[in-house]
Parts: sequence; structure tokens; C-alpha cells
Amino acid sequence: MVPERDASGPRARVAQRAPGGRDAGEPVPRGRQARSGGRRKAVFFTLTAAAIVAAAAWALLGSRLLVARSVRVTGAPQAQQAEVLRAAAIAPGTPLIRIDPAAVARRVERIAQIQSAEVSRDWPGTVVIAVRERTPALAVPAGGGCALVDRFGVVVSHVARCPPGMVLLGSAPADLAAQSGKSAVRQGPPADLAALRGSAAVGAAVTVLHELPPSIRRLVRAVSAPSAGAVTLDLPDGVRVLWGGTGRPAAKAAELAILMRAKASFYNLSDAGTAVTGG
Repeated sequence: MVPERDASGPRARVAQRAPGGRDAGEPVPRGRQARSGGRRKAVFFTLTAAAIVAAAAWALLGSRLLVARSVRVTGAPQAQQAEVLRAAAIAPGTPLIRIDPAAVARRVERIAQIQSAEVSRDWPGTVVIAVRERTPALAVPAGGGCALVDRFGVVVSHVARCPPGMVLLGSAPADLAAQSGKSAVRQGPPADLAALRGSAAVGAAVTVLHELPPSIRRLVRAVSAPSAGAVTLDLPDGVRVLWGGTGRPAAKAAELAILMRAKASFYNLSDAGTAVTGG
């Protein structure tokens, strides 16, 4: 009679070994546990990140929570805000993320009176348009009246009469000089307004006026600038000052203050260190 084998013998133990060569009751190695746990964490964080991205995309693009409900304009008078809003062309209900601030700013800057515009989103539902208006710096005879231009030569507005106290640009017809109360302004044809836009000469003329000391600035009736380096000032009683370029403003002003004691009709300050008088 063959003795029975113990069920707990080697064969039984072989049958109980796990697929990885490990006994069923043997503990899982720590390294393997860490790798398995790491994979589960990676899957969890991947799914969580995808859910967050999907929720954010829905909130920004599909939700009615983050849309343009109002547009606020700053820096412009009340009368001009409606024009700014029309130029901005922001439809109510547009998701804020779909609004291109640069494109909106370009549309607003097409308005003649606007020098620059900055557009920003004020979450959750407002668009802010901060504008900077152009400031008239010179009056230019045009069409029987006056065009007011800024330092960049851009026409800001047209008026029937040149405003008192505003300096005329270039040669001015005698009737317009009389309208503005300015005497001794040279006669000549009106300026080509289109050619003034972006003119470096206009910018130089405005810069010179701003750099003049108040005692001289209030005497200026007109300014001409065939080029940025040849700015000429017209003063009362036919006195003319060839100022030149925008450099050395303090030195030129000091020289002019001394030379004007001679009561001449012409002063040339364009050459650095050399002043010439005549008349």
C-alpha cells in the first residue's frame, strides 16, 4: 500500500505560488508596491487635470458666467463715450476670453480725437477701455476756418475761428490772423493738412514751444517749420526768431533774452554758440 503524500508538501506549495514566482501568502515587495501606487496616482492626477481643464474651458468659452456684460470707457468725455463704444464693437454676451484687446484698441484709435487706447478685461463680466485724447497744440488755417492739430500733426477738430492764444502753424492769411488777434503773421496759402500727419517738423515746432520759458512763449504768434531743424518763431511787431532744432533749449532761451534788449527784428539762434541779430 502506497503511503499518501502530505497535501502540504512541495507539490502543494508549488501550486500555491503566485504568477510572479511569489507564494500567495508572501508580502509584495516595497518597490513593486511603490511603482503600482505611483501608477495609480499618475492616473488619478491625469484625470483630475483633464477635468480641471475641461471645466475651465467650459467656464471661459461656454459658460454664461464669464461674458461681456458691460463696457466701461475712461479718459473720454461723456459726449464721446458713445462713439468709443461703437468703434469698439463688443457684442454683449461675448466670452471675455474671445475678446482681442489689441484689435479693440486699434478700432478705437481710428477715432480722430483719440491718441491711444488700452483695453483690458475686468473679470467676471466687464471690458475696460482707457483712452487718451489728443490735445490740440497748433492752429492751421484751412477752408475759411482753422484746423486744430496735435503734436503729431493729426487734425483733432475744425473750428470757424482760430482760438485766441493758440499759436498758428506756418504762414497764415491776414484775415485769419485778424480773427485770432495775432498781428505780424506772414501771409501765405493754407497748409496741406494731410501732409502734416506724422510730420517730424510739426513735432519739433510743438517741442520748441513747450521748451520756451513763459516770458517768451506768450509772445509767440506763429511758428513755422519747413524741417525739424529749422523752427522759426514769429513775435509781435514783425520780429522773427530762427530757433533751429530742438537742442539746447535753455541756452537758446538765455541768449534770446539778452539779444532782445537790442530791439532787433531778426534773431538767429540756430548755430550752436553763435547768435546773429539783424534789422
